[in-house]
Amino acid sequence: MKPTYPLLKKIGLILGPILFLIFYNLPITIINPEADKIIAIAIWMISWWITEAVSISVTALIPLTIFPLLGIMEMKEVATSYGSPIVFLFFGGFVMALALEKVNLHRRIALNIIKLTGTSPNRVILGFMIATAFLSMWISNTATTVVMLPIALSVIDLLINDKDGFTAGDKNFALSIMLGIAYAANVGGIATIIGTPPNTVIVGFLETEYGIQISFLDWMMVGFPFSCVMIALVYFVLVKWVYPNGLKEFDSSTNIIEEELKKLGKINKQEARVLIVFAITIFLWITRTYINAEVSFIKLSDAGISMLAALALFSIPFNLKQGEFTLDWKDTVRLPWGILILFGGGLALASGLSSAGVIDYIGQIVRESNLNTFLIVSLLIIIMLFMTELMSNVALVAIFAPVVAGIAIGLDLEIIHILAPVAMAASCAFMLPMATPPNAIVFASGHIKVHEMVKAGVILNIISVLLLILLAFTVIPKVF
Repeated sequence: MKPTYPLLKKIGLILGPILFLIFYNLPITIINPEADKIIAIAIWMISWWITEAVSISVTALIPLTIFPLLGIMEMKEVATSYGSPIVFLFFGGFVMALALEKVNLHRRIALNIIKLTGTSPNRVILGFMIATAFLSMWISNTATTVVMLPIALSVIDLLINDKDGFTAGDKNFALSIMLGIAYAANVGGIATIIGTPPNTVIVGFLETEYGIQISFLDWMMVGFPFSCVMIALVYFVLVKWVYPNGLKEFDSSTNIIEEELKKLGKINKQEARVLIVFAITIFLWITRTYINAEVSFIKLSDAGISMLAALALFSIPFNLKQGEFTLDWKDTVRLPWGILILFGGGLALASGLSSAGVIDYIGQIVRESNLNTFLIVSLLIIIMLFMTELMSNVALVAIFAPVVAGIAIGLDLEIIHILAPVAMAASCAFMLPMATPPNAIVFASGHIKVHEMVKAGVILNIISVLLLILLAFTVIPKVF
Protein backbone atom coordinates (compact mmCIF):
# COMPACT_ATOMS: atom_id res chain seq x y z
CA MET A 1 0.00 0.00 0.00
CA LYS A 2 1.38 3.38 -1.00
CA PRO A 3 1.94 5.71 2.02
CA THR A 4 -0.30 8.78 2.21
CA TYR A 5 1.11 12.25 1.66
CA PRO A 6 1.43 13.77 5.20
CA LEU A 7 -0.66 16.80 6.15
CA LEU A 8 2.46 18.83 7.04
CA LYS A 9 3.81 18.33 3.52
CA LYS A 10 0.45 19.29 1.98
CA ILE A 11 0.45 22.49 4.02
CA GLY A 12 4.06 23.22 3.08
CA LEU A 13 3.42 22.61 -0.63
CA ILE A 14 0.68 25.27 -0.70
CA LEU A 15 2.19 27.60 1.92
CA GLY A 16 5.52 28.07 0.12
CA PRO A 17 4.17 29.72 -3.06
CA ILE A 18 1.53 31.66 -1.07
CA LEU A 19 4.15 33.16 1.25
CA PHE A 20 6.27 33.98 -1.80
CA LEU A 21 3.38 35.88 -3.43
CA ILE A 22 2.55 37.74 -0.19
CA PHE A 23 6.14 38.90 0.40
CA TYR A 24 6.75 39.58 -3.29
CA ASN A 25 3.73 41.92 -3.43
CA LEU A 26 4.19 43.71 -0.10
CA PRO A 27 3.27 47.41 -0.44
CA ILE A 28 6.33 48.42 1.60
CA THR A 29 10.06 47.98 0.92
CA ILE A 30 11.98 45.99 3.56
CA ILE A 31 15.55 46.46 2.32
CA ASN A 32 15.46 47.34 -1.38
CA PRO A 33 13.29 46.09 -4.30
CA GLU A 34 15.93 43.56 -5.48
CA ALA A 35 16.60 42.19 -1.98
CA ASP A 36 12.87 41.93 -1.22
CA LYS A 37 12.36 39.72 -4.30
CA ILE A 38 15.11 37.33 -3.15
CA ILE A 39 13.80 37.29 0.42
CA ALA A 40 10.39 36.24 -0.96
CA ILE A 41 12.02 33.40 -2.92
CA ALA A 42 14.10 32.42 0.14
CA ILE A 43 10.91 32.16 2.24
CA TRP A 44 9.37 29.86 -0.41
CA MET A 45 12.49 27.66 -0.40
CA ILE A 46 12.70 27.57 3.39
CA SER A 47 9.02 26.53 3.62
CA TRP A 48 9.60 23.63 1.26
CA TRP A 49 12.92 22.65 2.83
CA ILE A 50 11.48 22.58 6.35
CA THR A 51 8.33 20.66 5.46
CA GLU A 52 10.00 18.58 2.69
CA ALA A 53 6.85 19.11 0.64
CA VAL A 54 8.92 18.07 -2.36
CA SER A 55 12.44 16.63 -2.45
CA ILE A 56 14.94 19.08 -0.99
CA SER A 57 16.88 18.77 -4.26
CA VAL A 58 13.80 19.85 -6.25
CA THR A 59 13.49 22.92 -4.00
CA ALA A 60 17.11 23.71 -4.87
CA LEU A 61 16.03 24.19 -8.51
CA ILE A 62 13.92 27.25 -7.62
CA PRO A 63 16.77 29.80 -8.07
CA LEU A 64 17.63 28.29 -11.46
CA THR A 65 14.04 28.76 -12.66
CA ILE A 66 12.69 31.78 -10.75
CA PHE A 67 15.74 34.09 -10.64
CA PRO A 68 15.90 34.47 -14.45
CA LEU A 69 12.08 34.63 -14.69
CA LEU A 70 11.91 37.64 -12.34
CA GLY A 71 14.98 39.32 -13.82
CA ILE A 72 17.07 38.87 -10.66
CA MET A 73 19.92 37.12 -12.49
CA GLU A 74 20.44 35.77 -15.97
CA MET A 75 20.32 32.00 -16.38
CA LYS A 76 24.04 31.71 -17.16
CA GLU A 77 24.87 33.67 -13.99
CA VAL A 78 22.67 31.48 -11.77
CA ALA A 79 23.94 28.30 -13.44
CA THR A 80 27.54 29.04 -12.38
CA SER A 81 26.54 28.14 -8.81
CA TYR A 82 25.39 24.69 -9.95
CA GLY A 83 28.75 24.21 -11.70
CA SER A 84 30.87 25.48 -8.80
CA PRO A 85 34.24 23.75 -8.25
CA ILE A 86 32.98 22.56 -4.89
CA VAL A 87 30.21 20.62 -6.66
CA PHE A 88 32.85 18.80 -8.70
CA LEU A 89 34.96 18.20 -5.59
CA PHE A 90 32.03 16.35 -4.07
CA PHE A 91 31.23 14.60 -7.38
CA GLY A 92 34.75 13.14 -7.42
CA GLY A 93 34.32 12.10 -3.79
CA PHE A 94 31.06 10.35 -4.66
CA VAL A 95 32.77 8.52 -7.54
CA MET A 96 35.56 7.32 -5.22
CA ALA A 97 32.93 6.12 -2.76
CA LEU A 98 31.16 4.23 -5.55
CA ALA A 99 34.44 2.50 -6.46
CA LEU A 100 35.17 1.56 -2.83
CA GLU A 101 31.68 0.09 -2.49
CA LYS A 102 31.70 -1.68 -5.87
CA VAL A 103 34.88 -3.67 -5.11
CA ASN A 104 33.92 -4.13 -1.41
CA LEU A 105 37.12 -2.40 -0.29
CA HIS A 106 35.22 -0.35 2.30
CA ARG A 107 34.13 -3.61 3.98
CA ARG A 108 37.70 -4.98 3.98
CA ILE A 109 39.03 -1.76 5.53
CA ALA A 110 36.33 -1.80 8.22
CA LEU A 111 36.87 -5.46 9.15
CA ASN A 112 40.64 -5.02 9.44
CA ILE A 113 40.25 -2.00 11.71
CA ILE A 114 37.83 -3.93 13.96
CA LYS A 115 40.23 -6.89 14.00
CA LEU A 116 43.03 -4.70 15.39
CA THR A 117 41.12 -3.45 18.43
CA GLY A 118 40.82 -6.71 20.41
CA THR A 119 38.13 -9.08 21.70
CA SER A 120 36.78 -7.52 24.90
CA PRO A 121 33.22 -6.17 24.45
CA ASN A 122 34.25 -2.56 24.96
CA ARG A 123 37.15 -2.91 22.53
CA VAL A 124 34.79 -4.43 19.97
CA ILE A 125 32.51 -1.39 20.34
CA LEU A 126 35.52 0.93 19.96
CA GLY A 127 36.68 -1.00 16.89
CA PHE A 128 33.30 -0.61 15.21
CA MET A 129 33.26 3.11 16.03
CA ILE A 130 36.77 3.76 14.69
CA ALA A 131 36.09 1.77 11.51
CA THR A 132 32.79 3.60 10.96
CA ALA A 133 34.32 7.02 11.56
CA PHE A 134 37.22 6.34 9.19
CA LEU A 135 34.94 5.18 6.37
CA SER A 136 32.59 8.11 6.96
CA MET A 137 35.48 10.49 6.23
CA TRP A 138 35.44 9.31 2.60
CA ILE A 139 32.05 7.77 1.77
CA SER A 140 28.51 8.70 2.77
CA ASN A 141 27.54 8.08 6.37
CA THR A 142 24.48 6.18 5.10
CA ALA A 143 26.60 3.71 3.09
CA THR A 144 29.03 3.36 5.99
CA THR A 145 26.24 2.49 8.43
CA VAL A 146 24.69 -0.01 5.99
CA VAL A 147 28.09 -1.76 5.72
CA MET A 148 28.71 -1.88 9.47
CA LEU A 149 25.21 -2.85 10.63
CA PRO A 150 25.09 -6.53 9.51
CA ILE A 151 28.54 -7.21 10.98
CA ALA A 152 27.46 -5.69 14.31
CA LEU A 153 24.19 -7.66 14.25
CA SER A 154 26.18 -10.89 13.83
CA VAL A 155 28.14 -10.07 17.00
CA ILE A 156 24.92 -9.24 18.88
CA ASP A 157 23.40 -12.57 17.77
CA LEU A 158 26.23 -14.35 19.61
CA LEU A 159 25.01 -12.81 22.87
CA ILE A 160 21.34 -13.53 22.13
CA ASN A 161 22.09 -17.20 21.47
CA ASP A 162 24.64 -17.89 24.23
CA LYS A 163 23.83 -20.07 27.25
CA ASP A 164 22.83 -17.25 29.62
CA GLY A 165 20.44 -15.65 27.11
CA PHE A 166 20.13 -11.94 26.39
CA THR A 167 21.02 -10.37 29.75
CA ALA A 168 20.86 -6.70 30.82
CA GLY A 169 24.61 -6.44 30.10
CA ASP A 170 24.08 -7.92 26.64
CA LYS A 171 21.32 -5.37 25.97
CA ASN A 172 23.59 -2.48 26.95
CA PHE A 173 26.32 -3.88 24.70
CA ALA A 174 23.84 -4.02 21.79
CA LEU A 175 22.69 -0.46 22.50
CA SER A 176 26.27 0.82 22.68
CA ILE A 177 27.40 -0.85 19.47
CA MET A 178 24.32 0.30 17.53
CA LEU A 179 24.43 3.88 18.80
CA GLY A 180 28.23 3.90 18.51
CA ILE A 181 28.01 3.08 14.80
CA ALA A 182 25.38 5.78 14.12
CA TYR A 183 27.17 8.48 16.10
CA ALA A 184 30.59 7.60 14.67
CA ALA A 185 29.13 7.81 11.14
CA ASN A 186 27.78 11.30 11.92
CA VAL A 187 30.94 12.58 13.58
CA GLY A 188 33.48 10.91 11.27
CA GLY A 189 32.32 12.91 8.27
CA ILE A 190 33.22 16.18 10.01
CA ALA A 191 36.93 15.35 9.60
CA THR A 192 37.09 16.09 5.86
CA ILE A 193 35.52 18.48 3.37
CA ILE A 194 33.93 15.60 1.44
CA GLY A 195 32.94 13.65 4.56
CA THR A 196 29.56 15.30 4.97
CA PRO A 197 27.59 17.71 2.74
CA PRO A 198 27.36 20.62 5.26
CA ASN A 199 31.16 20.96 5.17
CA THR A 200 31.09 21.16 1.40
CA VAL A 201 28.27 23.75 1.38
CA ILE A 202 30.20 26.04 3.73
CA VAL A 203 33.49 25.71 1.84
CA GLY A 204 31.70 26.36 -1.46
CA PHE A 205 29.85 29.37 -0.04
CA LEU A 206 33.06 30.94 1.26
CA GLU A 207 34.87 30.43 -2.04
CA THR A 208 32.00 31.62 -4.24
CA GLU A 209 30.93 34.67 -2.25
CA TYR A 210 34.10 35.85 -0.52
CA GLY A 211 36.99 34.28 -2.43
CA ILE A 212 38.07 32.48 0.76
CA GLN A 213 39.63 29.14 -0.15
CA ILE A 214 39.74 26.41 2.49
CA SER A 215 42.12 23.64 1.50
CA PHE A 216 41.50 19.99 2.27
CA LEU A 217 44.42 20.02 4.73
CA ASP A 218 43.28 23.20 6.50
CA TRP A 219 39.84 21.73 7.11
CA MET A 220 41.34 18.46 8.35
CA MET A 221 43.51 20.37 10.84
CA VAL A 222 40.29 21.43 12.57
CA GLY A 223 37.84 18.69 11.62
CA PHE A 224 40.00 15.63 12.25
CA PRO A 225 40.98 16.47 15.88
CA PHE A 226 37.35 17.39 16.61
CA SER A 227 36.18 14.04 15.20
CA CYS A 228 38.78 12.14 17.24
CA VAL A 229 37.82 13.91 20.48
CA MET A 230 34.11 13.37 19.80
CA ILE A 231 34.63 9.66 19.06
CA ALA A 232 36.43 9.32 22.39
CA LEU A 233 33.65 11.20 24.20
CA VAL A 234 30.88 9.20 22.49
CA TYR A 235 32.65 5.98 23.49
CA PHE A 236 33.01 7.15 27.10
CA VAL A 237 29.38 8.34 27.37
CA LEU A 238 27.97 5.12 25.91
CA VAL A 239 30.24 2.51 27.48
CA LYS A 240 31.20 4.03 30.82
CA TRP A 241 28.28 6.30 31.66
CA VAL A 242 24.89 5.64 30.05
CA TYR A 243 25.03 1.98 28.94
CA PRO A 244 27.89 0.14 30.73
CA ASN A 245 27.71 -3.60 29.93
CA GLY A 246 30.09 -5.24 32.43
CA LEU A 247 30.72 -8.15 30.02
CA LYS A 248 33.91 -10.20 29.97
CA GLU A 249 35.88 -11.15 26.87
CA PHE A 250 34.21 -13.17 24.16
CA ASP A 251 36.47 -14.67 21.52
CA SER A 252 33.59 -15.60 19.22
CA SER A 253 33.46 -12.02 17.92
CA THR A 254 36.97 -12.46 16.54
CA ASN A 255 35.81 -15.60 14.75
CA ILE A 256 33.01 -13.64 13.07
CA ILE A 257 35.46 -10.97 11.87
CA GLU A 258 37.86 -13.67 10.62
CA GLU A 259 35.03 -15.45 8.81
CA GLU A 260 33.89 -12.22 7.14
CA LEU A 261 37.46 -11.48 6.03
CA LYS A 262 37.82 -15.03 4.74
CA LYS A 263 34.70 -14.55 2.62
CA LEU A 264 36.35 -11.54 0.98
CA GLY A 265 39.44 -13.60 0.13
CA LYS A 266 42.77 -12.05 -0.81
CA ILE A 267 42.85 -8.52 -2.16
CA ASN A 268 42.29 -8.64 -5.94
CA LYS A 269 43.47 -6.46 -8.82
CA GLN A 270 40.36 -4.30 -8.78
CA GLU A 271 40.66 -3.58 -5.07
CA ALA A 272 44.39 -2.88 -5.41
CA ARG A 273 43.80 -0.33 -8.16
CA VAL A 274 41.05 1.43 -6.20
CA LEU A 275 43.24 1.45 -3.10
CA ILE A 276 46.12 3.03 -5.06
CA VAL A 277 43.86 5.74 -6.56
CA PHE A 278 42.30 6.33 -3.12
CA ALA A 279 45.71 6.66 -1.41
CA ILE A 280 47.17 8.93 -4.10
CA THR A 281 44.10 11.18 -4.00
CA ILE A 282 44.30 11.62 -0.23
CA PHE A 283 48.05 12.25 -0.48
CA LEU A 284 47.50 14.96 -3.13
CA TRP A 285 44.68 16.58 -1.17
CA ILE A 286 46.87 16.82 1.92
CA THR A 287 50.05 17.97 0.15
CA ARG A 288 48.75 20.04 -2.78
CA THR A 289 49.71 23.43 -1.31
CA TYR A 290 53.30 22.23 -0.88
CA ILE A 291 53.35 20.69 -4.37
CA ASN A 292 52.01 23.91 -5.92
CA ALA A 293 54.71 25.91 -4.11
CA GLU A 294 57.52 23.63 -5.28
CA VAL A 295 56.38 22.62 -8.78
CA SER A 296 55.66 25.66 -10.96
CA PHE A 297 54.36 23.95 -14.12
CA ILE A 298 51.22 22.41 -12.53
CA LYS A 299 48.39 23.91 -10.53
CA LEU A 300 46.54 21.47 -8.30
CA SER A 301 43.17 22.23 -6.69
CA ASP A 302 41.08 20.06 -4.41
CA ALA A 303 38.30 19.87 -7.02
CA GLY A 304 40.83 19.11 -9.77
CA ILE A 305 42.37 16.27 -7.75
CA SER A 306 38.90 14.88 -7.08
CA MET A 307 38.06 14.91 -10.80
CA LEU A 308 41.42 13.30 -11.68
CA ALA A 309 40.57 10.45 -9.30
CA ALA A 310 37.14 10.07 -10.92
CA LEU A 311 38.69 10.06 -14.40
CA ALA A 312 41.23 7.43 -13.34
CA LEU A 313 38.55 5.12 -11.95
CA PHE A 314 36.52 5.38 -15.16
CA SER A 315 39.43 5.10 -17.62
CA ILE A 316 42.25 2.96 -16.17
CA PRO A 317 41.45 -0.68 -17.14
CA PHE A 318 42.07 -3.63 -14.83
CA ASN A 319 41.43 -6.05 -17.70
CA LEU A 320 42.47 -4.43 -20.99
CA LYS A 321 41.76 -7.54 -23.05
CA GLN A 322 38.11 -7.60 -21.98
CA GLY A 323 37.86 -3.80 -21.85
CA GLU A 324 36.88 -3.88 -18.16
CA PHE A 325 37.27 -0.79 -16.00
CA THR A 326 36.81 -0.27 -12.28
CA LEU A 327 33.76 1.91 -12.91
CA ASP A 328 31.41 2.16 -15.88
CA TRP A 329 29.17 5.18 -16.39
CA LYS A 330 26.12 3.00 -15.63
CA ASP A 331 27.46 2.71 -12.06
CA THR A 332 26.62 6.39 -11.56
CA VAL A 333 22.90 5.55 -11.33
CA ARG A 334 23.69 5.04 -7.62
CA LEU A 335 25.38 8.43 -7.34
CA PRO A 336 23.26 10.90 -5.30
CA TRP A 337 22.89 13.53 -8.03
CA GLY A 338 20.26 15.34 -5.96
CA ILE A 339 22.86 16.36 -3.39
CA LEU A 340 24.94 18.02 -6.12
CA ILE A 341 21.88 20.02 -7.25
CA LEU A 342 21.21 20.89 -3.60
CA PHE A 343 24.72 22.37 -3.32
CA GLY A 344 24.08 24.45 -6.42
CA GLY A 345 20.71 25.71 -5.19
CA GLY A 346 22.14 26.68 -1.81
CA LEU A 347 25.03 28.54 -3.44
CA ALA A 348 22.69 30.28 -5.90
CA LEU A 349 20.41 31.47 -3.09
CA ALA A 350 23.41 32.69 -1.08
CA SER A 351 24.77 34.48 -4.15
CA GLY A 352 21.43 36.22 -4.70
CA LEU A 353 21.17 37.31 -1.06
CA SER A 354 24.74 38.60 -1.14
CA SER A 355 24.48 40.52 -4.43
CA ALA A 356 21.21 42.15 -3.32
CA GLY A 357 22.83 43.42 -0.10
CA VAL A 358 20.87 41.24 2.35
CA ILE A 359 24.03 39.91 4.04
CA ASP A 360 25.44 43.41 4.47
CA TYR A 361 22.07 44.52 5.86
CA ILE A 362 22.14 41.75 8.49
CA GLY A 363 25.71 42.76 9.36
CA GLN A 364 24.67 46.39 9.78
CA ILE A 365 21.84 45.46 12.17
CA VAL A 366 24.18 43.29 14.26
CA ARG A 367 26.83 46.04 14.29
CA GLU A 368 24.33 48.62 15.56
CA SER A 369 22.98 46.26 18.21
CA ASN A 370 26.33 45.88 20.05
CA LEU A 371 25.61 42.21 20.77
CA ASN A 372 27.95 40.04 22.82
CA THR A 373 30.16 38.02 20.45
CA PHE A 374 30.51 34.96 22.69
CA LEU A 375 26.76 34.83 23.32
CA ILE A 376 25.84 35.16 19.64
CA VAL A 377 28.32 32.52 18.42
CA SER A 378 27.20 30.12 21.16
CA LEU A 379 23.53 30.72 20.30
CA LEU A 380 24.13 30.06 16.58
CA ILE A 381 25.85 26.75 17.36
CA ILE A 382 23.00 25.70 19.70
CA ILE A 383 20.29 26.66 17.17
CA MET A 384 22.02 24.79 14.35
CA LEU A 385 22.67 21.66 16.40
CA PHE A 386 19.16 21.29 17.78
CA MET A 387 17.38 22.31 14.55
CA THR A 388 19.28 19.65 12.61
CA GLU A 389 17.51 17.08 14.79
CA LEU A 390 14.32 17.99 12.92
CA MET A 391 15.31 18.84 9.33
CA SER A 392 17.91 18.12 6.66
CA ASN A 393 21.31 19.41 7.78
CA VAL A 394 22.31 20.28 4.19
CA ALA A 395 19.23 22.43 3.62
CA LEU A 396 19.64 23.97 7.06
CA VAL A 397 23.25 24.98 6.34
CA ALA A 398 22.22 26.39 2.94
CA ILE A 399 19.64 28.58 4.73
CA PHE A 400 21.90 29.53 7.63
CA ALA A 401 25.18 30.27 5.79
CA PRO A 402 24.24 33.75 4.44
CA VAL A 403 22.66 34.74 7.76
CA VAL A 404 25.72 33.64 9.76
CA ALA A 405 27.99 35.45 7.27
CA GLY A 406 26.03 38.68 7.82
CA ILE A 407 26.25 38.25 11.60
CA ALA A 408 30.03 37.65 11.36
CA ILE A 409 30.43 40.85 9.34
CA GLY A 410 28.40 42.73 11.94
CA LEU A 411 30.53 41.35 14.77
CA ASP A 412 33.69 42.23 12.81
CA LEU A 413 34.82 38.60 12.87
CA GLU A 414 36.34 36.41 10.17
CA ILE A 415 33.37 34.66 8.55
CA ILE A 416 35.02 31.23 8.65
CA HIS A 417 35.53 31.55 12.42
CA ILE A 418 31.76 31.33 12.92
CA LEU A 419 30.72 29.33 9.86
CA ALA A 420 33.08 26.41 10.53
CA PRO A 421 31.73 25.51 14.01
CA VAL A 422 28.14 26.13 12.85
CA ALA A 423 28.66 23.74 9.91
CA MET A 424 30.17 21.14 12.25
CA ALA A 425 27.18 21.51 14.57
CA ALA A 426 24.94 20.42 11.69
CA SER A 427 26.53 16.95 11.81
CA CYS A 428 26.18 16.51 15.58
CA ALA A 429 22.62 15.21 15.76
CA PHE A 430 22.47 12.43 18.35
CA MET A 431 18.98 12.59 19.85
CA LEU A 432 16.35 11.43 17.36
CA PRO A 433 16.08 8.62 14.79
CA MET A 434 14.89 11.03 12.05
CA ALA A 435 17.81 13.42 12.58
CA THR A 436 20.27 11.60 10.29
CA PRO A 437 20.16 8.47 8.06
CA PRO A 438 22.62 6.57 10.35
CA ASN A 439 20.36 7.22 13.34
CA ALA A 440 17.36 5.94 11.38
CA ILE A 441 19.19 2.85 10.10
CA VAL A 442 20.35 1.63 13.51
CA PHE A 443 16.97 2.47 15.03
CA ALA A 444 15.37 0.17 12.44
CA SER A 445 17.52 -2.71 13.76
CA GLY A 446 15.04 -3.15 16.61
CA HIS A 447 17.69 -2.94 19.32
CA ILE A 448 17.02 0.72 20.19
CA LYS A 449 13.97 2.56 21.49
CA VAL A 450 13.50 6.31 20.96
CA HIS A 451 13.91 7.15 24.66
CA GLU A 452 17.17 5.17 24.75
CA MET A 453 18.58 7.21 21.86
CA VAL A 454 17.37 10.44 23.46
CA LYS A 455 18.96 9.52 26.81
CA ALA A 456 22.45 9.29 25.29
CA GLY A 457 21.78 11.92 22.60
CA VAL A 458 20.91 14.78 24.95
CA ILE A 459 24.21 14.35 26.81
CA LEU A 460 26.20 14.20 23.56
CA ASN A 461 24.38 17.22 22.09
CA ILE A 462 25.35 19.28 25.15
CA ILE A 463 28.95 18.02 25.00
CA SER A 464 29.08 18.87 21.27
CA VAL A 465 27.85 22.41 21.89
CA LEU A 466 30.47 23.02 24.59
CA LEU A 467 33.26 21.53 22.47
CA LEU A 468 32.27 23.55 19.39
CA ILE A 469 32.13 26.79 21.38
CA LEU A 470 35.62 26.04 22.72
CA LEU A 471 36.81 25.25 19.19
CA ALA A 472 35.33 28.48 17.80
CA PHE A 473 37.34 30.67 20.17
CA THR A 474 40.61 28.70 20.35
CA VAL A 475 41.64 26.35 17.53
CA ILE A 476 39.69 27.75 14.55
CA PRO A 477 41.10 31.32 14.72
CA LYS A 478 44.62 29.88 14.78
CA VAL A 479 44.11 27.56 11.77
CA PHE A 480 42.03 29.84 9.53
